Amino acid sequence: MVRTLGHAGLIPFVLLAALLWLVDTALQAWVAIALAAYAALIASFLGGVHWGIGWLASRHAAALAERPHHAQRNHFLWGIVPSLLAWPGVLMPPFAGLAWLGFVLVLSYLADRTLYTRAGLQAWLTLRFRLSAVAALSCFVGAGAL
Repeated sequence: MVRTLGHAGLIPFVLLAALLWLVDTALQAWVAIALAAYAALIASFLGGVHWGIGWLASRHAAALAERPHHAQRNHFLWGIVPSLLAWPGVLMPPFAGLAWLGFVLVLSYLADRTLYTRAGLQAWLTLRFRLSAVAALSCFVGAGAL
């Protein structure tokens, strides 16, 4: 089910990137805003995943009467970064904003390669790579249409 939902989440990326190449120039701004908003939303979701990982790790540490680990703080701190980086991408002119958001998605994957592995979640990285690659590529392809 996770794979299916993840792949379904790519539909707006691919559809909107393709539409940027197909619609009349008068409609491109609307489509670009839709793609940028969706990319920023997904970047925020990717950060939110780290809050979930941090909370679970904190609960586990509390159950064992341990102090929270430095790694847990890293998840909470990183969790806000994708949202903060994505926000300017929505405000930028569409070409620059989509390119920036593609970069944010790539950066988020690179951070997750380290943080997921440290949390014992490396099994998710193959799917995470595929989803991030298509999402970022859609942003870059969309930017190329403008």
